[in-house]
Amino acid sequence: MPDIARLGFDPTLAAAHARIAAVQPAAYARTRNAIDGAVSGLSPYITHGFVTLADVLAGVASRHALDVQHKFVFELGWREYFRHVWAQRGNGILHSLRSGPLPDAAYARELPVDIRRGATGVPVIDQAVRRLYATGMLHNHARMWLASYVVHVRKVHWRAGADWLYGHLLDGDLASNHLSWQWVAGTGSHKPYLFNADNVARYAPAAWHSPGSVIDTSYEVLDHLARSAHAMPPATAHALPDTASLTEPALRSDPPADLGLAAPDAADAAGRDVWLVHPWCLRELPSDRPAGTVVIGLLVADFHRAWPWSEWRWRFVGQRMVELTELRWHGDAAAIGSALRSARSVRSMAEPHLAPWLAAWADCQAVPTLFPPVDRRCDSFSQWWAQVSRESFSAAELLLRQ
Repeated sequence: MPDIARLGFDPTLAAAHARIAAVQPAAYARTRNAIDGAVSGLSPYITHGFVTLADVLAGVASRHALDVQHKFVFELGWREYFRHVWAQRGNGILHSLRSGPLPDAAYARELPVDIRRGATGVPVIDQAVRRLYATGMLHNHARMWLASYVVHVRKVHWRAGADWLYGHLLDGDLASNHLSWQWVAGTGSHKPYLFNADNVARYAPAAWHSPGSVIDTSYEVLDHLARSAHAMPPATAHALPDTASLTEPALRSDPPADLGLAAPDAADAAGRDVWLVHPWCLRELPSDRPAGTVVIGLLVADFHRAWPWSEWRWRFVGQRMVELTELRWHGDAAAIGSALRSARSVRSMAEPHLAPWLAAWADCQAVPTLFPPVDRRCDSFSQWWAQVSRESFSAAELLLRQ
């Protein structure tokens, strides 16, 4: 049984607040691109709604003076920008937003086995896959390197890589993950993201360095490769299978049996006020809920059949749900909707991962945004950032503008 605590991500609000308290913005700005840099490690807690972006900024700003142009605030902006794109585009984020270096049809739709097994022969890629499987997490720079290699060197469609990575991440968010892959692929940006061995040597530990590999070349050569339909073969194609390669951890469409989940039951909700807790709203329960409100944790089978999770992620979410809820349901959307019809009232937090169902079941409260709302569609981060940061103000002033 996977031990979540061993990963260093306890599924508790106290752990999230401890990480907020530990953020050192100056060190973050200086070292965030390094694999062993001073990153916050907050993304699983933000993705799963333990804390909001406003909670994070408020906690950090209470200890450090920040203005809206600080690198830490800027990076929080990227997460909110991806949600902005999702709100504007809907399921369009799962398809190429614009033409990339090559037509979509030029890319393979299956991720090669050597990548899945961390046996490409390119150390930076194989180390990234090993870390992903061992921890359920991956530094953002490593995610970009991995995506760039998959798309531009091996000619695998970004969607195949994005779906695979999402399944293994503890912090997988469809907007942040899939739109980041599009940014790297050049279908969500104006040019492909490329990297070479010198870049890896600058920011990664020695074991990741990749001299003599396919990426040990100039950016001009890499750009030509990205725009060519020719896929480079793995360096270790002749050696598979080998004892150094990995076994990809299984992904699960159903939760582990010991998490105490039951089928939806109308008797649990009949005539009662209900508050629904889902995997993206694991924050403290609302203080204004009516007395006697039954709190039900919700895992929608329809979603997880499309987007299976690692067992670590199931347990990260499941353990927090046990702490928050009296009852926990796992079932098809139709059965959940039927069971909730007998409730007096149903409330929850809105969440686009569950958009096809949640709004039909509950009166949903919107999660507050950190930055000023932008109603018109922005097709680039710079366009969106210009709108939300057009005035120079402090983090405290930004929080007051919510």
